[in-house]
Amino acid sequence: MNFFIRTLVVLMCVLAINTSYAAELQRSDVVAMLKQADKNNLANLRRKDLTKLDLSGLDFRNADLWGADLRGANLSKSNFSGLVLDLTVMVAVNLEGADLSNVSIFGVSMMRSNLKHANLSGSRVIAILDNSDLSYANLSNVKWAADMKNQSMGLMRASLKKVNLTGANISNADLGRAMLKHADLTGANLENTALYSASLEGANFTNANLRSTDFTHAKIRDAIFTNANIEGAIFKNVKGADSARGLSLK
Repeated sequence: MNFFIRTLVVLMCVLAINTSYAAELQRSDVVAMLKQADKNNLANLRRKDLTKLDLSGLDFRNADLWGADLRGANLSKSNFSGLVLDLTVMVAVNLEGADLSNVSIFGVSMMRSNLKHANLSGSRVIAILDNSDLSYANLSNVKWAADMKNQSMGLMRASLKKVNLTGANISNADLGRAMLKHADLTGANLENTALYSASLEGANFTNANLRSTDFTHAKIRDAIFTNANIEGAIFKNVKGADSARGLSLK
């Protein structure tokens, strides 16, 4: 098992133990805390158990959510812009239409989450988002590439296996070494995006805008490029091009 994944499992177990003693909060408690908070006095939601709460439409920009347990919570249309959400737990969370622009999400599991139409522009994310829905989300200018200078815990990278990115805006993004196996990128805009050494086996790029996209050293076995715009795209030293469908590199 990848060391990054093992570490996440351990962190989730520790969090589950620690939050068993946390005060149970309701939406009204959180709303009251946010109303009293400001930049100098943050709402203290650190390591709080907020599982399955309806916290939709709230402004969390003056909150400290480090290590909070948000599993199954409804955070749709809430504002997290600029926050550090490292080590939170967000499995199966609803973030549809939420503002996550310029956030940091590091060492987090967000599997099976709803991020439809969410704004993640400018964010820095190293997390597991496998089987999540990011259709029509804004991922422009994101920095989701693995940091090769900081890999003491093993290769830590964004995992987006079987993710729905239909119609998403992923332009000018850095997804170097990201895992996108069997991701659905139908109609997505990846213009000027870096997919250096990314794992793209079985990914679907049908009707996608891939103008000036950098696929150098990427693994594209069984990927689908039907009707994709590959004008100016870079396919240097890609692996599996012979089995990619709808792609002609002649």
